[in-house]
Amino acid sequence: MTNVGPPGPWQSVARSIGLMSADGTVAATIFAEMSALAARTGAVNLGQGFPDVDGPQAAKDAAIAAIRDGRNQYAPGDGVPELRRAIADHQRRHYGLDLDPDSEVLVSTGATEGIAASVLALAGPGDEVLTLEPFYDVHAACIALSGATHVTAPLVPRDGTFRLDVAALRAAASPRTRMIVINTPHNPTGAVLTPAELEAVAAVAREHDAVVVTDEVYEHLVYDGARHVPVATLPGMRDRTLTVSSSGKTFSLTGWKIGWVSGPADLITAVRTVKQFLTFSSGAPFQPAIAEVLADDATPRALAASLSERRDLVCEGLTAAGFDVSVPAGTYFVSADASGLGFDDGIELCRRLPELAGVVAVPVAAFCTPGSPTSRALGSWVRFTYVKQREVLEEGVRRLVTAFG
Repeated sequence: MTNVGPPGPWQSVARSIGLMSADGTVAATIFAEMSALAARTGAVNLGQGFPDVDGPQAAKDAAIAAIRDGRNQYAPGDGVPELRRAIADHQRRHYGLDLDPDSEVLVSTGATEGIAASVLALAGPGDEVLTLEPFYDVHAACIALSGATHVTAPLVPRDGTFRLDVAALRAAASPRTRMIVINTPHNPTGAVLTPAELEAVAAVAREHDAVVVTDEVYEHLVYDGARHVPVATLPGMRDRTLTVSSSGKTFSLTGWKIGWVSGPADLITAVRTVKQFLTFSSGAPFQPAIAEVLADDATPRALAASLSERRDLVCEGLTAAGFDVSVPAGTYFVSADASGLGFDDGIELCRRLPELAGVVAVPVAAFCTPGSPTSRALGSWVRFTYVKQREVLEEGVRRLVTAFG
């Protein structure tokens, strides 16, 4: 922890994700804390969600070729033309969305920058931004930077999964609702919003004339017949939706940070205006490499099939260890309730797990507004990742079952 520094918007960011304590000290994120704990103790790190294998060789070969061909200076601020065309083709092929690659597609430094530029471009003081809760921490941090007010609607555990509380969503919206940010497939719960839930979001957006920003980075990593439906495909939503995604999760190349935003030209113009003063551009040799592999639908399908098997391994192990498991329909993650094991505080449990079981996880409360009703309701829940090699997962599960089973 460090003592509080000079005043500024950074303090609002720290408070929004629970990093600033009452005495003014600032902590590292729970993800950094847990990964450091895993490294220090030798625990199996099932906390932070990044693959421990590389993406497709074709992508790496294409990036090497681009470097050798001299594509090492600034890429165009919008992204290289071949990648924008590939993104437009991807959206048409998978979802029937017709996009102009020159005016309706913007390449970003990962989905994180795409989300940040979208929120900063379109929301500000006096506005409200409505998100799901739990929420990915980047969403809360970007809202805090914009000066807008963060309002949430809960996802609630129900029938072995998480579902949107539609009544709460409608109640949370107001005439000040400028933007709705949703993440589906959802981190941390693994829920994939149903068409009915998405239509409820769309109805609220239409009623309040709000823009919807959709974080769809896990769009191809869905299981058991679940189907990812972009909000932009719903009636009346193409012209008020910004769709954010990336190559990182789809192709296991998270360090390349090649993401994108797509949507109507007027909204993309607004986002571009802000984005050009964040990074301007990045990943010059990686952009043509992603353009080359984005038409490869077999690799994401194979990854989803592999992740489904690894998900089952972890879910079965957690159940055997005594956790109440919410089986994810997508993403890298499974959330589980530890209250049946006698642990009501997921944060404290995660800090003790390396000692108790030699495993690291992340508390679901880290994805909630500090002290909120949802944070309290999910206080005993923890999140595990299964985007690791099978032998790593088998060892983590063995340790958990030995400790608690």
